[in-house]
Amino acid sequence: MNHRENLLAAMRRQRCDRVPFQFSMCDSLKEELLRRYGTDDVVKAFDMPVQYIELPPATVKIDHSIYHKHPETLSSIDEWGVGYQRGSVAHFARFVSPMADFDSPEQVEAYPFPNVEEPARWQAVREQVEKAHAQGRAAAFFAIQVFEPAWYLRGLDNLLVDFISDEEMAAACMNKMTDAQCKIATLAAKSGVDMIVFGDDVGTQRAMMMSVEVWRRWVKPATAATIAAAKAVNPDVLAMYHSDGTIYDIIPELIEIGVDILNPVQPECVDPILLKRLYGDRLSFWGTVGTQTTMPFGTPEEVREKVRLMIETVGAGGGLTIAPTHLLEPEVPWENIEAFLQAVRDFGSYV
Repeated sequence: MNHRENLLAAMRRQRCDRVPFQFSMCDSLKEELLRRYGTDDVVKAFDMPVQYIELPPATVKIDHSIYHKHPETLSSIDEWGVGYQRGSVAHFARFVSPMADFDSPEQVEAYPFPNVEEPARWQAVREQVEKAHAQGRAAAFFAIQVFEPAWYLRGLDNLLVDFISDEEMAAACMNKMTDAQCKIATLAAKSGVDMIVFGDDVGTQRAMMMSVEVWRRWVKPATAATIAAAKAVNPDVLAMYHSDGTIYDIIPELIEIGVDILNPVQPECVDPILLKRLYGDRLSFWGTVGTQTTMPFGTPEEVREKVRLMIETVGAGGGLTIAPTHLLEPEVPWENIEAFLQAVRDFGSYV
């Protein structure tokens, strides 16, 4: 099996040769990677089985600066109009929401979105997919979300309050973003990707950030619509759902709406072994190695032991891509990255 065949078999809980792995790095670790390997391409340096595919920006740029009170203070404005103010640490930045002061659904409807259907953008996606497949790697489209980009535009506090006290405004924000993301999902599935990353962070360290009833009213139908749009084009495309935090309460309903893979299975918040026991016949898992605990603060021996345990339990019978649960941040020692990779080699074979 090549990388792509093996990863897809693993995520479909079919016979595979080895446990797939994946991780990404912050800028400072990429600089160290370049020094050590002569490249800052993480996929190439470690011969990873999956290549993430991203939609390039629209060629026609919209001037969203008029939606910001002080655009001169922003480090950048993305194509959706979200402003960013650079933070004082690493790659962190503060969101500045262009719809924060909107007070009517009509303002939301009039707000300009980028052209997500521009043919040149999707030609670039297809070229990325073809390149990944030619290299024997799976192609995963990153990412389709509704709640998160909606709150980036509206502001998190504002949108959560809208969910409870201003349904017309909430509907305007969520419906407009759902329509855009369904278009992206449809075109992503048509582009030939093997997997699409869906999802929104809806969990905190201890519980959901909203009640399950509010999630069912606003977030679940939006997520279901985007997954359905993709699978209407290609029923075999794998749907990965991403949410950090504690999300026990919604996992059965994620399976119900077509989720195939759960990510990142954050062990500080959920028990990966319990999830495997409860849902491992219907759901695969991507992650399980903590980036709040094991990767930055464990010893190499502890990293090795955690990888072994996850492979032997969550990976039993397939259904696991082992990965840190987030981007590797600056405090992760290089020795722990090496320990992770060596453990995958040592413990990850099914043959």
